[in-house]
Formats: sequence, structure tokens, C-alpha cells
Amino acid sequence: MLGAARMDEWIDYYDSTHTIYASKLHRDLHFKLIARDIIGYIASPDAVVLDYACGEALSAASVADACGKLYLAEPAPGVRGRLIARFAPNTKIRVRSLEDLTRMAETSVDLVVMNSVAQYMTAEELDSAFAVIRRLLKPNGRLVLGDILRPEVGMLRDVLALLKFARSHGFLKDALYGLASTALSDYRQLRTRVGLQRYSEREMIDKLAAAGFAASRAHQNVGHNPWRMTFVARHAFQRN
Repeated sequence: MLGAARMDEWIDYYDSTHTIYASKLHRDLHFKLIARDIIGYIASPDAVVLDYACGEALSAASVADACGKLYLAEPAPGVRGRLIARFAPNTKIRVRSLEDLTRMAETSVDLVVMNSVAQYMTAEELDSAFAVIRRLLKPNGRLVLGDILRPEVGMLRDVLALLKFARSHGFLKDALYGLASTALSDYRQLRTRVGLQRYSEREMIDKLAAAGFAASRAHQNVGHNPWRMTFVARHAFQRN
């Protein structure tokens, strides 16, 4: 059974010294690809964008260049400190905690992106996040919920997707070594003990509907893994 404090355990992990990327090239390509996909959802150069639980967000400056203002909301205090230091000179980027989001003005955000986050949350934690996001979104705003794990797709598909990505970008040897290291890592132990949350397409659409959103699955996932899902949601009174 998934623990009620599940997200807290993952926050502690990502706030520690860890090695989830096979190499610096892998890490940099990962964030560049995520930024490219986020930019594809920005409808206006004046848009206000929120990246919910953004992680290191190394390519956030590219996203900021494509919008009016970018909020990076990150729960891990150490990561948040690095974000503040990294992007302090960029007047279009503001770093916030998740708690800060509850104090932001209602209907003030055009686009919220929550990518590769839902799997680390309990169903109840995700519902709470949806409530905050729905309050922040403008009437015609959109939520992009990316990298959702499917119940019928196991770790082997993730491995194959990584190896294909690595081969096409020149870090296959590093990826193979990284996979071997991951098998013995704290990440693997935590994943085995705590687990990751998975949703079918229907389950996620229904969950978003219960939170007040009308949603549909996007044709392509955010990021490199085609076996995971991305959903685009709006306020339920808006057409998708």
C-alpha cells in the first residue's frame, strides 16, 4: 500500500545527492527536450506559465524566453535554493514553494505544467495539487499533465525508451552503465519500497473530471518516453 507521506519521501530523495542521469549529456538533453515540449504548449508570448514541482529545470530560461512570466514551483528546499541562485538574473523567472502557490492570486496563470510528478504522489496528494492548480488557472487556461505511468507498462519499456533515446543522442554506453548502477541505487530501493502511482487513460480523465477539469490525452508524451501519457485539461466549462 502506498504511504500517505509518499511525496515527502521522494522530495527528500531528490533533495539529496543522487545520480538518476546516465551522464551530463543525458541530463542536459532531458531538460532541453522537456523545455521544448513545454514551449509547444505556450499560446502567447505574454502567457504566465507555472511549472509545478519543476525539479532542477536547467532549461527554464528557454521557456521564459517564450512567455511573459515563468513560475518555477519546487517542493525540495535544496533544489529550490539552486533554482533561485541560477535564475536570479532572469527577471521573467520567479521561484516558489508549493505552499507559496496557495497564496497566489486566483485565475492568474495561463498554463500549468506538471511533468513526471504524479507518479510520486498518492491519489489524495494529486487531488490536492489539482485543487490548487484549478484555482490558479484562468478561465481559458490549460493544465498539461505529463509523463503519466500506465498500469500495463512495466519498467522494461522505460529501459527500452531510455536506450533508444541514448543511442540516438550518443550516450548509449553511459546509459547502459547507468542502468546497472541504478539497479543497486537508493532510487531503486525507494521505488521498490514506496512504489510509483500508475493510471490508465480512463482513470486519469475521470480523476481530472472529479477535480473540475475536462481533459483528453495528447497525441505525444512530454519528454522522450512514448510509453507514458500526457493529458491536456481545461476548466470543465471550457471545450478541449
